[in-house]
Amino acid sequence: MAEEKKKETTEDTEKKVSGKKKTDTTKNETKETKTTQPKKERVNKAELDKVNEELISVKAKLADTSDKYLRVLAEYDNFRKRSEKEKKEQFTGAYVSCVKEMLPIIDNIERILTLECDEKFKEGLTLIVNSMHTALEKMGVKEIETKVFDPNVHNAIMHIEDESYGEGEIVEVFQKGYIYEERVIRYAMVKVAN
Repeated sequence: MAEEKKKETTEDTEKKVSGKKKTDTTKNETKETKTTQPKKERVNKAELDKVNEELISVKAKLADTSDKYLRVLAEYDNFRKRSEKEKKEQFTGAYVSCVKEMLPIIDNIERILTLECDEKFKEGLTLIVNSMHTALEKMGVKEIETKVFDPNVHNAIMHIEDESYGEGEIVEVFQKGYIYEERVIRYAMVKVAN
């Protein structure tokens, strides 16, 4: 029994000592936590303010850079569209100039057809004129209609008063007009009634 009492006493003593140690350790940790937490909070708050300022600065730079990027992108898109439009206009201008130079040749051949000459010669010229008109149609060049006067595509060089014709009706065509897409290559010269 004496041994059992010694064991119990030893165990109790160890428990008491270890309990004190645990209590002391917990108290020390609590003290350390209390003393260090405000410092960490102060440091963290200062660092947080600094990081927030940097974040605001970076966001402003990003917004500025994004704005510049969008402006450059829009400017490039406008440049591309403008370049395409200018290229098309240059092509159309050159196209119209070439066709314009060919039209007097067609007119002269058509005038020859109105003269009296050998039938086989006339047939040959008619085939040439027809093939030239077919080629112009394939190229997108169309002859201007000459039924009713339209100042946008017709050039009235004569005017007559005649009740047998309607108002603004084209009586005679002196020179055919041609158009490519929406662009007039040559205005039709006409005589207009009433």
